[in-house]
Amino acid sequence: MIPVMAKDLGTGYLRGTMRQEIRFAGFGGQGIISAGRIAGQGAVIFDGKHAVLTQSYGPEARGGACAAEVIVSDAPVGYPVVVTPDVAVIMSQEAYTTYGRDIRPGGTLIVDEDLVEYEPRTDVRLIPVPATRIAEGLGRKIVANVVILGALAAAFPTISKDALLKAVLAAVPPHTRDLNERAFEAGYAYVGEKIHA
Repeated sequence: MIPVMAKDLGTGYLRGTMRQEIRFAGFGGQGIISAGRIAGQGAVIFDGKHAVLTQSYGPEARGGACAAEVIVSDAPVGYPVVVTPDVAVIMSQEAYTTYGRDIRPGGTLIVDEDLVEYEPRTDVRLIPVPATRIAEGLGRKIVANVVILGALAAAFPTISKDALLKAVLAAVPPHTRDLNERAFEAGYAYVGEKIHA
């Protein structure tokens, strides 16, 4: 007998399917929206999964609050709203204040430790990453979002490392691919070493 998946009317997706919710949050100019778009493209184009992206901005174009929310599923996403994220990637203090507690218990919280003052947590897996410092060490602060994507791949492999890296390289100008690959690998290695220490 083939099991039938029942539709959950409360959330609009099928029981028995994989559904993971990811929230990226920070301020305009950090590449938050780009990180969300790249994560979604990695899931769909290179991992063969389904994904949806929603994004929001503060009133300012640069420097204002912004967030990108990605839902990754192995079935079409019927309810494209993040309810309680499984992982939150936080890259500013304001974003931490707004979203730092809004994570599924047992979920993963990744913070840019140079930009966010955070509290010790026991309800989630807290992973501080010096993303901005790593990016500055590579010569371009602007690739901190790519460092964070590498960290995400190591900490939360719902989207595979290979798929995320391919999506990064497809999204950036050709002359920056080497820099972006190094940024991604640096974030991946940093978190991989912490997890397996």
